[in-house]
Order: sequence, then structure tokens, then C-alpha cells
Amino acid sequence: MIFHIALRYLLAKKSHKVVNVISLISIAGVAVATTAIVVVLSVFNGFSDLARKQLSAIDPDIKIVPTEAKVFAGADSLANILQNMPEVACAMPVLQERALVAGQNAQTPIIIKGVDPVRIGEMVDLDALLIDGVYSGTGGPVDSLPGIQLSVGVAVATGMRPSPDTKATIYMPRRLGRINPANPAAAYRELTSTVTGVFRIDQPEYDTEFVLAPLNKIRSLLEYGQGEASAIEVKAAPGTSPEKLAGILADKLPEELSILGREQQQAETFRMIAVEKWVTFLMLVFILVIASFNIVSTLSLLVIEKRRNMSTLRALGATKRMVSGIFVTLGWLITAAGGLIGISIGIILSLGQEYFGFIKLAGDPSALTIDVYPVHLEWPDIAAVLAAVLIVGFCMAQTSRLFTRRLGTASQI
Repeated sequence: MIFHIALRYLLAKKSHKVVNVISLISIAGVAVATTAIVVVLSVFNGFSDLARKQLSAIDPDIKIVPTEAKVFAGADSLANILQNMPEVACAMPVLQERALVAGQNAQTPIIIKGVDPVRIGEMVDLDALLIDGVYSGTGGPVDSLPGIQLSVGVAVATGMRPSPDTKATIYMPRRLGRINPANPAAAYRELTSTVTGVFRIDQPEYDTEFVLAPLNKIRSLLEYGQGEASAIEVKAAPGTSPEKLAGILADKLPEELSILGREQQQAETFRMIAVEKWVTFLMLVFILVIASFNIVSTLSLLVIEKRRNMSTLRALGATKRMVSGIFVTLGWLITAAGGLIGISIGIILSLGQEYFGFIKLAGDPSALTIDVYPVHLEWPDIAAVLAAVLIVGFCMAQTSRLFTRRLGTASQI
């Protein structure tokens, strides 16, 4: 009964056209704010998907790391055992640490990653990442110096390019033994190498300061023994999902080792995107609340517009609670109508951009990873937006009780 009367009040013509105009403005305000929320959340989802695609270029499907220690022993043996599993395409121990690299004219801090020169090609498509030079674990057939691969940021910072004549020296503080204050240079161990390649991943974490080097040389530089590593990187075999492989490994590995998927390996990146997404959502909900204040003025006018109907309803036995409930439901319907229209428009715009890419990114297409603005619609976001609209609408609609109470007191109904 209450819902039916409220719906008739919403759809029926009003005696004053201004009431109709204000009602439409209220619905339009909610619709615009809701559309903005849906589109913005979809854009954040698009950037999350873009980040996942970029991570797949260098990050392994699974990374096995020690739970507490920095490195663990027996990594080579464990990697060989994993390599023989049918669900595993490749398993490679790695050793990663911060260091300093110096060229002929400049030096810069780096993250040095020791990898197996043979298995790295099975783990990563190096040909797709290298923009200059070739991958080689050595400087060449004559030069016995170890070969290293620089990220584009390190290459630019040091001015080094792949060449047998390009020598790079990696410095690392001594981990073992005593340091003589009278000889500061003795506090560092160094590794002279040859730059054989430059790679680019289009991800700042790697492109800025990442360097690949042979694992055995980095173990020697960091004074670690054979078989010690900071992680084991695992690639799932074709037909085996990383999630399934993680479940299999979780049952076989000791508790001292943790299993990280791609998103867990870059937890900070995805946590930052998620925080930005939901902070923006709250800000847009606040804008929705401001837009919904139009509903207050609309309800006040509707209460005045329908005061005779209210008197008739009271004469027919309607209680004050029922009359107030009619206008609360009316306010909720106005918000719901605007919200549904806004959600529908937001879905259409988001799906259109996701599948047809109407909005292009400005710039040189050859220099861009993607050429359209990334958008991805997720239905849980739609549910969150709908819930926010209904809650805001219900809260705003409660103000109509104040109007009906005052008008009822004034007219003594």
C-alpha cells in the first residue's frame, strides 16, 4: 500500500510544474554522480589488469621464499626436485640484493639479481624484453668476464651500452669478516663484468634499477655458499594454472618456506591501487551525498503539494507513521531511480570502452604499451555502488518525516 501510493505520487503530474522540474533535477544529480562512480571504479580495475599483464613479463608464476630468513640453503636441490614435477615447466634458484654498479663515467645504486644462465631463458622470454644487445652469461667466447644485463634506467644513468669493451664493476659491502677503518676500500667486494644486453619491461620497479647477472658470480660476490638462494622461481607447465600449482606445492614444502603468487610478489603495487580505488570511491560517494540534498527540497515541495491528500488519508484512517512512510518511500524511489539510471549509463560507457576502446591515449603508439584507456567492469563494484545509492537515498528520505510532522501539526491532522 505505502509503496503503491509513493509510486503514484512520483509518476503523477503535479499541480506546479516546478515540482516536476526539481524532481527531475534530483534524479539527474544522483544519476550523474552514480555514473561517475561506476566509470571511475572501472578505470581503476583497468589499471589493475594492466599492471597484472606487465608483471607477467618478468615475474614468475610462483616464487618460493623463506618465511623469516633472508636466504635459505638447499635451494639448488629443491629446484631440481621441482623441475622434475610434471606440473612444473621450470624451477630456478635466484639471489637478489641491493648493490652499486659503476661504469667508466658514472655509477648508480641497483638491485642485482643472480639467475641461472640456462634456465632464465625457459623462465622469461628474454628476446621480447631486450632492446639492445643479446643475453649472455659471459662476455663472449674470448672474454671470460661474466655478462650482465642492465635495465634501461641503469643503462641511461651510467651511459653504458652492450659491447665487449663496456666494463661494469659491481660493488657490495663485505658480509663476513672484519672491516679495517684505515682502508675503507677493503670494506667492499667487487665484481668486474661485461654489459651484454639492455632490457625494458615498462614497469618502473624493474626498469629503474634492475640488473641480471650469473647466479654463481653473485653468490661469490655476496659470500654465500653453493645452494644458498633468496628465492626459487617456478613456472607452471602448460595446462596447469598457477593457483593449482601453488596448492600442490603448499602440501609438499616445509613451513619455513612461503609461496607467493604474482600479485603477492608485488603486493605493495596492488595494495596501492586498491587503496586509491576505494578512497576515490568514498570521495565520490560524498559527492553523491551532496547531490542527494536536492531530494530534501524535492520532498519538502511534495509534502506541500500533497497536503490535501494527506488530510484525506488521515480521514480514511491512515496513521502518522503510514503517511510519513509514504514520503520516505517516495524519497527512496527518487534516489533509486537516479541510481539505476546512473548505473545503467556507467555500465554502457564502461563496457563500450572496454570492448571498443573509444577513448584513445595520446602519444606515439610505438612508444605506448597500450593505445586505449584501460577499463574493466567488475560486478562486485556495481553491487557496492548500488548499496551506497540505496543507503544514501534512505538516509535522505528520512528527512521527509520532519516535514510531514510539522505540516501535520500546522494543519491539525
